[in-house]
Amino acid sequence: MDTARSTISNLFRGEPSTYTRFSLAEHMEGDSSQVEMKLSNSEIDSEVGNSMGEPRDPRIMKPKHSPKNICFMIVCTLLIFLIGFLLGYLSYHGRMQTKGQSCSNADSNLCGTAEELPSKDDSDTTLEATQPFLEWKQLKELLKDKFLVSSFISRIRDFSVSREAGSEGDQRLALTVYNEFKRFGLHSVWNDEHYVKLQSLGSTPNRVTLLASGTTETIENPKGYLAYSAAGQATGKLVYANYGREEDFKMLKSMNIGVNGSVVIVRGGKICFAAKVANAQKVKAAAVLIYLDPADYANMPVDTDVFGHVHLGTGDPYTPGFPSFNHTQFPPAQSSGLPSIPAQTITTNSARRLLSKMTGQLAPSEWKGTLSPPYNLGNDDNVQVEVEVNNVVAEKMIHNVFGVIKGLTDPEHYVVIGAQRDSWGPGVAKSAVGTSLLVEMAKALSDLVVKDGYKPRRSIVFASWSAGDFGSVGATEWLEGYLSVLHLKAFAYINLDAAVLGKSQTFKASASPMLYTLLGNTLKEVSSPLDSSKTLYQNVGGDSWEKQTIVPMTMDDASYAFQAFSGIPSVSFSFTNDGDTYPYFGTKEDNLSNLNARTGNRIDDIARAAANVAGQMVLRLTHDHQLSLDFDRYNGELYSFVFKINRFAKQLKKAGLTVKWLSSARGDFDRATETLKNNILNSDLNNAGICRTINERIMMVEYNFLSPYVSPKDTPFRHIFYGSGPHTLMSLLENLNLLNNTTTNLNMDVLRNQLALATWTIQGAANALSGDIWDIDNEF
Repeated sequence: MDTARSTISNLFRGEPSTYTRFSLAEHMEGDSSQVEMKLSNSEIDSEVGNSMGEPRDPRIMKPKHSPKNICFMIVCTLLIFLIGFLLGYLSYHGRMQTKGQSCSNADSNLCGTAEELPSKDDSDTTLEATQPFLEWKQLKELLKDKFLVSSFISRIRDFSVSREAGSEGDQRLALTVYNEFKRFGLHSVWNDEHYVKLQSLGSTPNRVTLLASGTTETIENPKGYLAYSAAGQATGKLVYANYGREEDFKMLKSMNIGVNGSVVIVRGGKICFAAKVANAQKVKAAAVLIYLDPADYANMPVDTDVFGHVHLGTGDPYTPGFPSFNHTQFPPAQSSGLPSIPAQTITTNSARRLLSKMTGQLAPSEWKGTLSPPYNLGNDDNVQVEVEVNNVVAEKMIHNVFGVIKGLTDPEHYVVIGAQRDSWGPGVAKSAVGTSLLVEMAKALSDLVVKDGYKPRRSIVFASWSAGDFGSVGATEWLEGYLSVLHLKAFAYINLDAAVLGKSQTFKASASPMLYTLLGNTLKEVSSPLDSSKTLYQNVGGDSWEKQTIVPMTMDDASYAFQAFSGIPSVSFSFTNDGDTYPYFGTKEDNLSNLNARTGNRIDDIARAAANVAGQMVLRLTHDHQLSLDFDRYNGELYSFVFKINRFAKQLKKAGLTVKWLSSARGDFDRATETLKNNILNSDLNNAGICRTINERIMMVEYNFLSPYVSPKDTPFRHIFYGSGPHTLMSLLENLNLLNNTTTNLNMDVLRNQLALATWTIQGAANALSGDIWDIDNEF
């Protein structure tokens, strides 16, 4: 065995090795046939001549072609094969015994730990590809039992410390997570550093001042702030714009309420803070004030400070499209999603004072909150507001922490489970719950492998992200750093942020269509935390669960960057209360007391259900031969969009355009999915090579819906369904709607370009799914 190991080592180093070669060759000379059997040493072969110093004669040692010689050669071949097999088996068996003993000595032992990103050659063990011997029913029950002994509430308490991104508290918690991953015995544990630009309050306080009737009144020096707001001062008449949605500003325009140069006051909710500011900037507002109205944020103290960010994007806005490693020396750049106007949060009390000073038309009834002022729209030159923002940008070092359980059959393919670690305030629901779930899942799944013998086919990566409060900065920088490889490796992302928000009367999820089937099947197998006689599937409407459960994936969802930027199927989910949203994000009220009140003091039970949902999805994705990604679901999405576009067929025909080729591309994608389904039915999925080939085709479906015609730097969210920009199918539909608007001049060249590039993105996805180029039968 030592000789064999030395030989393999020499081969990896590229050095010559000494080995014994057994060869058979048949020689034909004239009418005679002879078989040569030769046992030779490579070093001897390299010598010139034999032991007498004479050159070899190839005709020496040529036994005649006889039945006896043939039988002898067959026996020798079988004997050598049998000896090699036995040696390999004994070597593998010995290594596995040693591995099991070393990993089961104590929880504190770490098998294969690395403080840096591991390379393929630095692994301390090479596990053979074997079948998972635990049946699915047994496996899910084992996982359920492990979560029964988990104390999620104690983890949440421990993790609810001061931990603003890049602070000492954040670094200490990162080290805690790192050490826990090591204690669980994960195969590798490491972290990466990013140097990112974050914004915080400056030494000069921000200020909101009312200028009315010749008097000046300081309304507030806010302690909360909006990260990535433009710094400076802006003064203008005050205008109320409801939630600050596009339709709200259109309504103001229809009522002849001018917004240009004004300070807009909007209430939180419906859309993210960044979208509110971006919409106000489009209509040339001078500044934006955001408050929390009691109609949307019940039981919120009226003097609550509010934090958020207004970068309409994810990641470090000063390194758009590329990672914030300290060695990336790019020229100064900034994201197009950064606002150019000041934006500031104010307390509910301050908003009441401002609204009470406003005059003008009454707001529509659906715009009215529950504050005592009458909600006038304003636009009065005699009531102006000055907004002063003095936020400062500073470069800070942040750490993402990772651990991995390596798969046995396809270790290079992995599912990623992630959670935000940092928080501006207590952040109990925002990040402490998710981090607790992440750590407990790492413990339970590693126990399944080490103690119960589960052998996942694919790897499981656990990720603790920093700077999530600033727009998924840590996660996005990691995605940017490995942009060229992650879509070939990571086949799914499961987000644990904000998984517990209420009593579990309502279960909501945002996900790639490729994960709908997996999520639905998982809900059938997880019991309701409030009624164990029912499954979550029954709780959310049974067969109509999708209508009750699935909500759009928005940019402030931590899964969004994985889905829209990297093309990795992603899912986020949460247990919440009927008819409301969690009101405490971004405030000091996101604490354990308020979350206990919303869950009826059952945080542990609901967190356990959340862990089972995520855990069973992970097991399915790593247990089965075929990846549990429903590639066929995008047929429905494509059909829906093409159906909507077909409504404009007559207008397009007048403009010299047709939807024929778009429909053809959709048809090709449909045929490609049918072909792949037939290939799967007719394939032996027990064959590792065949199964891997099929899974790699499935993995690429989501990625192939990223438009190849736009730049990741300038247009990072390239997904044609879920992205943002003119390349998306939604943008195409919006422009097609302008064909019926005689008051708008539509640029037909832009429309032609959109239609062509959408068609070829879909056609490219169909071609990639079809497999090899010689299997594609398209008529162009």
